[in-house]
Amino acid sequence: MKNIIVDFRIHNDEKKCLISKGYNLLICPPNNLLYDAVCGHPDMLLHICGNAIVVHKDMNSNFIETLVLQNYKVCKSKSALKTNYPYNICLNSLSIRNLFVHSINFTDENLLLVSKDKKLVNVKQGYTKCSTCIVNDHAIITSDVTIAKALNIEKIDVLLIPPGDILLPGLNYGFIGGATGLIEDNVLAFYGHLDYYLYGKEVLAFLNKHKVEPVFLRDGKLVDRGSIFRI
Repeated sequence: MKNIIVDFRIHNDEKKCLISKGYNLLICPPNNLLYDAVCGHPDMLLHICGNAIVVHKDMNSNFIETLVLQNYKVCKSKSALKTNYPYNICLNSLSIRNLFVHSINFTDENLLLVSKDKKLVNVKQGYTKCSTCIVNDHAIITSDVTIAKALNIEKIDVLLIPPGDILLPGLNYGFIGGATGLIEDNVLAFYGHLDYYLYGKEVLAFLNKHKVEPVFLRDGKLVDRGSIFRI
Protein backbone atom coordinates (compact mmCIF):
# COMPACT_ATOMS: atom_id res chain seq x y z
CA MET A 1 0.00 0.00 0.00
CA LYS A 2 1.34 3.43 -0.97
CA ASN A 3 1.11 6.11 1.70
CA ILE A 4 0.50 9.83 1.28
CA ILE A 5 0.23 12.55 3.90
CA VAL A 6 -2.70 14.95 3.57
CA ASP A 7 -4.38 17.75 5.51
CA PHE A 8 -7.04 16.59 7.96
CA ARG A 9 -9.63 18.73 6.13
CA ILE A 10 -9.24 16.92 2.82
CA HIS A 11 -12.55 16.96 0.87
CA ASN A 12 -14.46 13.68 0.85
CA ASP A 13 -14.34 13.50 -2.98
CA GLU A 14 -10.55 13.94 -2.90
CA LYS A 15 -10.24 11.25 -0.25
CA LYS A 16 -12.39 8.80 -2.24
CA CYS A 17 -10.41 9.46 -5.42
CA LEU A 18 -7.06 8.72 -3.75
CA ILE A 19 -8.33 5.61 -1.96
CA SER A 20 -9.80 4.31 -5.24
CA LYS A 21 -6.33 4.61 -6.78
CA GLY A 22 -4.84 2.43 -4.03
CA TYR A 23 -3.40 5.04 -1.68
CA ASN A 24 -3.45 4.89 2.10
CA LEU A 25 -4.04 8.35 3.56
CA LEU A 26 -2.05 9.47 6.59
CA ILE A 27 -4.05 12.36 8.02
CA CYS A 28 -1.77 15.12 9.29
CA PRO A 29 -2.99 16.28 12.72
CA PRO A 30 -3.52 20.04 13.15
CA ASN A 31 -1.43 22.36 15.29
CA ASN A 32 -3.60 24.90 17.11
CA LEU A 33 -0.74 27.41 17.35
CA LEU A 34 -1.08 28.17 13.63
CA TYR A 35 -3.73 30.18 11.82
CA ASP A 36 -6.85 28.08 11.43
CA ALA A 37 -6.52 28.35 7.63
CA VAL A 38 -3.21 26.44 7.61
CA CYS A 39 -3.24 24.54 10.92
CA GLY A 40 -3.28 21.11 9.25
CA HIS A 41 -1.13 21.84 6.22
CA PRO A 42 1.58 19.16 5.95
CA ASP A 43 4.07 21.64 4.43
CA MET A 44 3.79 23.78 7.57
CA LEU A 45 4.10 20.86 10.00
CA LEU A 46 6.81 18.57 8.61
CA HIS A 47 9.61 18.26 6.07
CA ILE A 48 10.74 15.09 4.30
CA CYS A 49 14.42 14.77 3.40
CA GLY A 50 15.37 11.35 2.04
CA ASN A 51 14.56 8.73 4.69
CA ALA A 52 14.27 11.35 7.44
CA ILE A 53 11.21 13.36 8.40
CA VAL A 54 11.44 16.41 10.63
CA VAL A 55 8.15 17.13 12.40
CA HIS A 56 7.29 20.11 14.60
CA LYS A 57 8.24 19.47 18.21
CA ASP A 58 4.63 19.24 19.40
CA MET A 59 3.51 16.73 16.77
CA ASN A 60 0.98 14.10 17.87
CA SER A 61 2.85 11.02 19.13
CA ASN A 62 0.56 8.56 17.36
CA PHE A 63 1.26 10.25 14.04
CA ILE A 64 5.01 10.08 14.74
CA GLU A 65 4.67 6.36 15.45
CA THR A 66 2.83 5.91 12.13
CA LEU A 67 5.78 7.53 10.31
CA VAL A 68 8.30 5.39 12.21
CA LEU A 69 6.38 2.26 11.15
CA GLN A 70 6.98 3.34 7.54
CA ASN A 71 10.73 3.01 8.26
CA TYR A 72 11.46 6.72 8.43
CA LYS A 73 13.80 8.30 10.91
CA VAL A 74 11.65 10.92 12.60
CA CYS A 75 13.24 13.96 14.26
CA LYS A 76 11.48 16.72 16.15
CA SER A 77 12.16 20.37 15.37
CA LYS A 78 14.10 22.46 17.84
CA SER A 79 11.75 25.39 17.21
CA ALA A 80 8.14 25.50 18.31
CA LEU A 81 5.66 26.77 15.76
CA LYS A 82 4.01 30.11 16.50
CA THR A 83 1.11 31.90 14.85
CA ASN A 84 2.82 34.77 13.08
CA TYR A 85 5.40 34.99 10.31
CA PRO A 86 8.33 34.27 10.43
CA TYR A 87 7.83 31.95 13.41
CA ASN A 88 5.47 29.66 11.50
CA ILE A 89 7.79 28.84 8.57
CA CYS A 90 10.62 26.91 10.24
CA LEU A 91 9.77 23.67 8.35
CA ASN A 92 8.18 25.11 5.19
CA SER A 93 11.18 24.46 3.01
CA LEU A 94 11.87 22.80 -0.34
CA SER A 95 14.13 19.81 -0.98
CA ILE A 96 14.75 19.07 -4.63
CA ARG A 97 17.65 17.06 -6.01
CA ASN A 98 20.76 18.11 -4.02
CA LEU A 99 19.24 21.48 -3.09
CA PHE A 100 17.65 22.76 0.13
CA VAL A 101 15.71 25.94 -0.53
CA HIS A 102 14.32 28.22 2.18
CA SER A 103 14.62 31.54 3.96
CA ILE A 104 17.60 30.08 5.79
CA ASN A 105 17.70 32.53 8.71
CA PHE A 106 14.36 31.13 9.85
CA THR A 107 14.93 27.42 9.13
CA ASP A 108 14.74 25.09 12.11
CA GLU A 109 18.21 24.12 13.35
CA ASN A 110 17.44 20.39 13.44
CA LEU A 111 16.13 20.54 9.87
CA LEU A 112 19.37 22.18 8.77
CA LEU A 113 21.30 19.33 10.43
CA VAL A 114 19.25 16.71 8.58
CA SER A 115 19.81 18.61 5.31
CA LYS A 116 23.53 19.22 5.82
CA ASP A 117 24.54 17.25 2.70
CA LYS A 118 22.47 19.48 0.42
CA LYS A 119 23.42 22.83 -1.08
CA LEU A 120 21.63 25.63 0.79
CA VAL A 121 19.76 28.06 -1.45
CA ASN A 122 18.50 31.15 0.39
CA VAL A 123 15.31 32.87 -0.83
CA LYS A 124 13.14 35.66 0.57
CA GLN A 125 9.92 33.62 0.43
CA GLY A 126 9.60 31.85 3.78
CA TYR A 127 6.58 29.80 2.68
CA THR A 128 8.93 28.09 0.27
CA LYS A 129 7.33 24.67 -0.12
CA CYS A 130 3.73 25.85 -0.27
CA SER A 131 4.85 28.33 -2.95
CA THR A 132 6.48 25.59 -5.04
CA CYS A 133 5.00 22.66 -6.94
CA ILE A 134 7.64 20.00 -7.65
CA VAL A 135 7.10 18.52 -11.13
CA ASN A 136 10.24 16.38 -11.04
CA ASP A 137 13.86 16.67 -9.86
CA HIS A 138 14.56 19.15 -12.63
CA ALA A 139 11.34 21.18 -12.89
CA ILE A 140 9.08 23.24 -10.62
CA ILE A 141 6.10 25.61 -10.83
CA THR A 142 5.95 28.70 -8.61
CA SER A 143 4.41 32.16 -8.41
CA ASP A 144 7.33 33.51 -6.39
CA VAL A 145 9.93 35.50 -8.34
CA THR A 146 12.76 34.97 -5.81
CA ILE A 147 12.31 31.19 -5.88
CA ALA A 148 12.15 31.24 -9.69
CA LYS A 149 15.38 33.24 -9.99
CA ALA A 150 17.26 31.13 -7.45
CA LEU A 151 16.27 27.82 -9.07
CA ASN A 152 16.93 29.04 -12.60
CA ILE A 153 20.51 29.64 -11.48
CA GLU A 154 20.61 26.01 -10.27
CA LYS A 155 19.51 24.81 -13.74
CA ILE A 156 16.00 23.88 -12.62
CA ASP A 157 13.32 24.41 -15.29
CA VAL A 158 10.85 26.88 -13.79
CA LEU A 159 7.31 27.78 -14.85
CA LEU A 160 6.63 31.18 -13.22
CA ILE A 161 2.91 31.86 -12.93
CA PRO A 162 1.08 34.90 -11.51
CA PRO A 163 -0.16 34.61 -7.90
CA GLY A 164 -3.82 34.14 -7.05
CA ASP A 165 -6.83 32.16 -8.31
CA ILE A 166 -6.20 29.34 -5.80
CA LEU A 167 -8.57 29.10 -2.86
CA LEU A 168 -7.36 29.08 0.74
CA PRO A 169 -10.42 29.48 2.98
CA GLY A 170 -9.76 32.12 5.64
CA LEU A 171 -7.00 33.87 3.66
CA ASN A 172 -6.92 35.90 0.42
CA TYR A 173 -5.54 33.14 -1.78
CA GLY A 174 -3.42 30.00 -1.71
CA PHE A 175 -0.33 28.73 -3.49
CA ILE A 176 0.28 26.19 -6.26
CA GLY A 177 2.56 24.03 -4.10
CA GLY A 178 -0.09 23.70 -1.44
CA ALA A 179 -2.67 22.63 -4.01
CA THR A 180 -0.59 19.79 -5.43
CA GLY A 181 1.77 16.91 -4.77
CA LEU A 182 3.55 14.11 -6.62
CA ILE A 183 1.86 10.79 -5.84
CA GLU A 184 4.13 8.91 -8.27
CA ASP A 185 7.38 9.96 -9.96
CA ASN A 186 5.44 11.13 -13.02
CA VAL A 187 1.94 11.71 -11.59
CA LEU A 188 0.99 15.05 -10.05
CA ALA A 189 -2.22 15.27 -8.01
CA PHE A 190 -4.28 18.46 -7.77
CA TYR A 191 -6.81 19.48 -5.12
CA GLY A 192 -9.31 20.62 -7.76
CA HIS A 193 -9.16 20.81 -11.55
CA LEU A 194 -7.03 22.90 -13.92
CA ASP A 195 -10.09 23.61 -16.09
CA TYR A 196 -11.10 26.13 -13.41
CA TYR A 197 -7.64 27.72 -13.04
CA LEU A 198 -6.68 30.90 -14.89
CA TYR A 199 -3.26 29.48 -15.80
CA GLY A 200 -4.36 25.89 -16.32
CA LYS A 201 -3.27 25.74 -19.97
CA GLU A 202 0.24 26.91 -19.11
CA VAL A 203 0.50 24.35 -16.30
CA LEU A 204 -0.76 21.52 -18.54
CA ALA A 205 1.73 22.44 -21.28
CA PHE A 206 4.57 22.42 -18.74
CA LEU A 207 3.51 19.02 -17.37
CA ASN A 208 3.30 17.66 -20.90
CA LYS A 209 6.80 18.99 -21.63
CA HIS A 210 8.10 16.98 -18.66
CA LYS A 211 5.90 13.91 -19.34
CA VAL A 212 4.10 14.25 -16.01
CA GLU A 213 0.44 13.19 -15.83
CA PRO A 214 -2.03 15.38 -13.90
CA VAL A 215 -4.64 13.72 -11.67
CA PHE A 216 -7.57 15.87 -10.58
CA LEU A 217 -8.89 14.74 -7.21
CA ARG A 218 -12.11 16.77 -7.40
CA ASP A 219 -14.04 18.92 -9.85
CA GLY A 220 -13.85 22.66 -9.10
CA LYS A 221 -11.33 25.39 -8.38
CA LEU A 222 -7.88 24.60 -7.01
CA VAL A 223 -7.65 24.65 -3.21
CA ASP A 224 -4.50 25.02 -1.11
CA ARG A 225 -4.65 22.31 1.59
CA GLY A 226 -0.90 22.12 2.12
CA SER A 227 1.33 19.99 -0.08
CA ILE A 228 0.51 16.33 -0.66
CA PHE A 229 3.52 14.27 0.47
CA ARG A 230 4.25 10.73 -0.71
CA ILE A 231 6.19 8.53 1.70
